[in-house]
Amino acid sequence: MTAINDLLAFQRQTEALSSIAERLGWDQETVMPRGAVEQRAEEMAAIEAVLHERRTDPRIGEWLEVAEPQTEAESRSVELIARDFGRASRIPARLAQELARTTSLAQGIWAEARAKDAPEDFLPTLDQVLMLKREEASALAEGGDLYDALLDDYEQGMTGAEIAALFDAMRPRLVALREQVLGADSQPQPLTGHFPQETQIRLARICATAFGYDWTRGRMDIAVHPFSSGRWQDSRITTRVVETDPFNCLYSTIHEVGHSSYELGIDPDYAFTPLGRGVSMGVHESQSRIYENQMGRGRAFTGWLFHRMSDAFDGLNIADADAFYATVNRVTPGFIRTEADEVQYNLHIMMRFDLERDLIAGRLGVDDLPEAWNARFLRDFGVVVDRPANGVLQDVHWAVGLFGYFPTYALGNVFAGCLNRAMRDAVPDLDASLAAGDAAPAVEWLRETVQRHGGLKRPRTLIEEATGGDVTPEPLLAYLEQKFGQIYDL
Repeated sequence: MTAINDLLAFQRQTEALSSIAERLGWDQETVMPRGAVEQRAEEMAAIEAVLHERRTDPRIGEWLEVAEPQTEAESRSVELIARDFGRASRIPARLAQELARTTSLAQGIWAEARAKDAPEDFLPTLDQVLMLKREEASALAEGGDLYDALLDDYEQGMTGAEIAALFDAMRPRLVALREQVLGADSQPQPLTGHFPQETQIRLARICATAFGYDWTRGRMDIAVHPFSSGRWQDSRITTRVVETDPFNCLYSTIHEVGHSSYELGIDPDYAFTPLGRGVSMGVHESQSRIYENQMGRGRAFTGWLFHRMSDAFDGLNIADADAFYATVNRVTPGFIRTEADEVQYNLHIMMRFDLERDLIAGRLGVDDLPEAWNARFLRDFGVVVDRPANGVLQDVHWAVGLFGYFPTYALGNVFAGCLNRAMRDAVPDLDASLAAGDAAPAVEWLRETVQRHGGLKRPRTLIEEATGGDVTPEPLLAYLEQKFGQIYDL
């Protein structure tokens, strides 16, 4: 055996164990008994101890010193293993285990507090998570910016300053478009009625199939906060149901299908290697958002969906497919990020980005977070937060320690804007297929240009090669202005 073969064989087992840990997380958020939270926390801490020991094994350093990769895939694998080895080696085993244990417990505490609208039940635990994440950031940053060290976990090479500059460039046009839309004379009619859970789930499965979800390698369950989980031959999705709002279920499903299809679309030769997963959360989000928005909320697909929903629910209060398209894309002030329209979604992310940077930097304390959230929301959206579940308790991310994750949602929208422009040029008859409830041409293009590469290329390189141009917010902003300008007759 050569050093490169020894290294990749060792990594194969680490990847398999990591996949098991991910499956435990899926189970906790879907079917695990509520009384098993403490046991699961210990299980997660135990498997994290094993993973941390493997990720910091001194043999990795020895293999890396003499490894001679022969292919592009081997070279990139070595690069990623070296990066992970360096980061893991800076984190004490005690801290890695305590983070796994605390965030597993925090997830259940957050869910209970959210259900009871009781932030006081969650904030002490959040403070523990925050202290651990600051300690982790300090170990990783080695004197550099703490937030950048955490952000690098989700978007390699990106900095908080770069994200802030991107958001500063986007915000004025987004705010201007929102004001024009909300001030328009004609406003789309809202969808009203009662939409039973069983029928919503049946329709969600139909939508997932339309977007190419592979049911032989996946499944769908219900969760408090929709997510996807898994890779290679097993990537699962979740959704949620509100019986007065079927769009919540249907578009959450399409969104998660985008994530899951990315994982299932990766070259199978990369399974159990560092290349066998999405290269960054920004790229991951580009897939879920382009499935959900540019395709799923487009005029062609909503025309197909209108007829399916009308049949399923014995009629709708919306007159026709054109009015339904406007209703699907209706812009309204709202509290919930995951339910936000395309115009306002990124503004939700910008708010969270600023708040979490202040939390990590120590400029904002956990006890002051609810008040800071409410004040910022009123300033940014002109609406008073009515209850904590619609405010500081709505997202699970901070409970499970995902500081640095939020900005990748908006970055994913930027990537999706670039990809959509290129995809429309490459697949000129796409709308005809979407109008028939068939996203296959788009899915095939995305699989070939983005998904199959997995972690082979760096995030920005991957998007630039897929689109043939630089990554900028211009395609996204132009798309939004054109789409909503037409809907609202601006």
